[in-house]
Amino acid sequence: MPIIHILPHASLCPEGGDIEAPTGTSICEALLDHGIAIEHACEMSCACTTCHVVVKQGYRSLGEPDEIEEDLLDKAWGLTPTSRLSCQAIVGTEDVTIEIPKYTINHARENH
Repeated sequence: MPIIHILPHASLCPEGGDIEAPTGTSICEALLDHGIAIEHACEMSCACTTCHVVVKQGYRSLGEPDEIEEDLLDKAWGLTPTSRLSCQAIVGTEDVTIEIPKYTINHARENH
């Protein structure tokens, strides 16, 4: 099973960590399933950017983002060439390393 390596995030995952994720699972689902409360204000419907992650390694194993995701990513805080919406980034067969940005465009964090 592929591993998602999570770089340290001050509030969501201070120590960083490694989690196993079945192929075909979104990064967002995998994080939530392992107790990492990544924001997902639109309930993973690809309508916001609060679940934005930066893929540091393994980007190509996630498949191509579609046009809707790319358009939304233009609004994400801290956008990079390897940014993805974690609700749309589906785990393939290779390990990935991600960074959860410090900020989102959501001013009031919801209770997820």
